[in-house]
Amino acid sequence: MIAGAVALGLVASPVASSAQTGGKEIVLPQLGEPADVVMSPREEFEIGSRVTAQIHAAGYAIEDPELEDYVAQLGWHIASHTPNTPEHLEFFVVRDPRINAFALPGGFMGFNAGLLMAAETESELAGVMAHELAHVTQRHIARTISGTRAADIATWAAVLAAIIAGSAAPDVVLGALSLGQAATLQRQINFTRNHELEADRIGIGNLIDAGFDPDGMVSFFQRLEQQSRLYGSQMPEILRTHPVNTTRISEARARAAGHSGNDEAERPLLFGLMRSRARVLSAERPSQALDYFSRRISSGNDDAAEQYGAALALHELGNYAGSRERLAPLLEAHPRQSNLQLLEAHNLRRMRRTDEALARLEGALEHHPRYAPALFAYAETLMDDGQADRARQFLLDEFRHVAEFPLAHQILARAARESGDRAELAYQSAAYSWRRGDSATAIGQIDAGLRQASLTEKERARLRSFRREVRDTLPENWRPERQRGPRDDTQSEE
Repeated sequence: MIAGAVALGLVASPVASSAQTGGKEIVLPQLGEPADVVMSPREEFEIGSRVTAQIHAAGYAIEDPELEDYVAQLGWHIASHTPNTPEHLEFFVVRDPRINAFALPGGFMGFNAGLLMAAETESELAGVMAHELAHVTQRHIARTISGTRAADIATWAAVLAAIIAGSAAPDVVLGALSLGQAATLQRQINFTRNHELEADRIGIGNLIDAGFDPDGMVSFFQRLEQQSRLYGSQMPEILRTHPVNTTRISEARARAAGHSGNDEAERPLLFGLMRSRARVLSAERPSQALDYFSRRISSGNDDAAEQYGAALALHELGNYAGSRERLAPLLEAHPRQSNLQLLEAHNLRRMRRTDEALARLEGALEHHPRYAPALFAYAETLMDDGQADRARQFLLDEFRHVAEFPLAHQILARAARESGDRAELAYQSAAYSWRRGDSATAIGQIDAGLRQASLTEKERARLRSFRREVRDTLPENWRPERQRGPRDDTQSEE
């Protein structure tokens, strides 16, 4: 587990810290008092959700349903083979080309796009996920707290700010770390090495039970360790935060010996497509990704993943006809592959060939009726066709298959806006913000809805009830940024 992620588990005293990254302000969450020596699972969840909200608010997370679904399905598959599967797990992809992964308190796990790009097999990616999941199931963050003095809180609060802001702004990392003492930080890194070994041991066992090749974890870290010797200061970020030495590698190799993966667990085509998708969506400009895939294809690396990457980059550049041309041979070779079908449907949508896009999506849903990204695409295409009410009903009918995605509420909010349903717009917009961990914004959206004079009593009661639910997730002393006058019947209790 990365040292910073261990730090994220500490209950720090309130710190007024912020940083500018890409024009966006990132405010350090209030994490409690030094007296809170031990974290309950509820406290872990609260801290993890607040930090995750900061990551989303800063634009660090790639909010793409296909990538989100892929990492979530892979993560839950591994988790289902652990002896004590956590009640809550949330996986997200970070918009960072560096190789890294981390686990936050409460079962929130982030995986950099660079990790997907660096992994050569799905077993390698699964190995890193199994390692991070072991940190969660063993509650290493809470266990670390018991060995940390309250006097070290300022240092760990600084590391927390660095983890939140640092992936896109190295100067912020240095500034945040300057608030603490390097010696204290080094002691904490040393303290976590036993946790690393334990996560290796448990992770490899879970990897074997899940059907993946346990050598994937070993080969991935061994390859990164070799890179660190070759490139010196250009060491992959994951090795700065997950120290690897020959002893750790040899012990992992010994545990993996005699075990091989299950061919049914590996999904090389899907893994390759998602790896290419991560590269395109994390690139500074789609043209950079297109140049990369064009070079790869010209040099003879023209498998399905490379061609898909080029087609997706063309789509992102607005060259929908060119994207379809790249995609055509892949669709012929893999007619039931849902991600290929989705890209074709999105091309048709952008070309305003809505009927063809709907037909393509109906075909994809016939083979994969519960695939959330296809359900979202179908609802959005219905709205493109001016069928907002039908789109809303379709998504509500399928809600059990998409409920885990905040995007479901965003699409329902769009449908409400296009239908002119202001009460539903306020509710779904607030639900989207709340699901992303931004309770304060959700309260503001609900209050805006409550100020509408045209609300029925039923609509007003629904918004008030939701407001109370969201308000319970905020500190007792929280107040809206804009204080109003005396309460009226449009405002619920603070």
